[in-house]
Amino acid sequence: MEKNLKMIVTAMVVLIGLVPLGLIARGTAFGEWGIDELEEKIGYVPEGLSRLSTVWQAPLPDYALLGQGDTILSQAPGYYISAIIGVAVVVAITYLITKVLIKK
Repeated sequence: MEKNLKMIVTAMVVLIGLVPLGLIARGTAFGEWGIDELEEKIGYVPEGLSRLSTVWQAPLPDYALLGQGDTILSQAPGYYISAIIGVAVVVAITYLITKVLIKK
C-alpha cells in the first residue's frame, strides 16, 4: 500500500474509533437539527425545508439501532455503523468521480 494511502486509511480508522465521543457531548451537533429543533432555535422552519422533510427518512435515525439502550456502550454500535457507511459512500463516490475524470 502506498505511504499516503496508508496514512489516510490509518487516519480514517482513528477517526471512526473516536466517533462515539459525540455521545458524551452536550446538546446536538451543529446542523443535525430536526425541524422541531430548528424552529426552537430560530423561531420558524423555512417552507422548502418543511416540505422536503418528509421526502427522506434516515436509515438509522439518531444513529439508533432497534432495541438499544440509553448507555454509551449500547449506543456506540449505531454510531460506528453510520461512520463506516458514511466513509464507504464517500470513498465510492470519490472513486467513481476519479475514474470518470481520468478517462477524460
